[in-house]
Amino acid sequence: MRRARTDDLAHLTGALARAFIDDPVARWSCPRERLRMSVLEGFQRTRLRQLHPHEEVWTTDDRSAAALWAPPEQWRTTWREDVALARCVARPSLAPRLPFTVAGLLGMERRHPREPAHWYLAVLGTDPPAQGRGLGSAVLRPVLERCDADGVGAYLESSKESNIAFYARHGFRVTGELRLPFGPTMWPMWRDPR
Repeated sequence: MRRARTDDLAHLTGALARAFIDDPVARWSCPRERLRMSVLEGFQRTRLRQLHPHEEVWTTDDRSAAALWAPPEQWRTTWREDVALARCVARPSLAPRLPFTVAGLLGMERRHPREPAHWYLAVLGTDPPAQGRGLGSAVLRPVLERCDADGVGAYLESSKESNIAFYARHGFRVTGELRLPFGPTMWPMWRDPR
């Protein structure tokens, strides 16, 4: 595992977009299947650009998996970052969904725990052909080890109920449920340092 370099970002954009193509939140924010890949590429490209400067985007040598982390006290998005994310779904055919999508994103941020200081796993994905090989666990490991060494917690929101068991194996526990407006449920999860 290694930190992603700038020249990895274009490849990771595609891998992460493919990883989320069937994600319930992606399907909710972009129900039009023919647009979803383009919307996801825009979203993942934007998140990579926002989080890469923290130098905690971890990937595999073949760039088939990535974990995008925000360090403690740096997980809040700015209004400019929120606008950039909203632009990803700003398509004429998706205009009726935009208020719900924006409200969902803002609702997630409002529910994000303010204390104690923690690492935030913003995105974790593995390109579908590479899934099932332990790559997701591998790209999580460097920051989770740092959490343990520094005595700092970690937080995420799972958008798939089927992923809860995966995160539980890494020490995360569900802390509640977050229902998106007219959409799917997400599961906030917290991990205490070991």
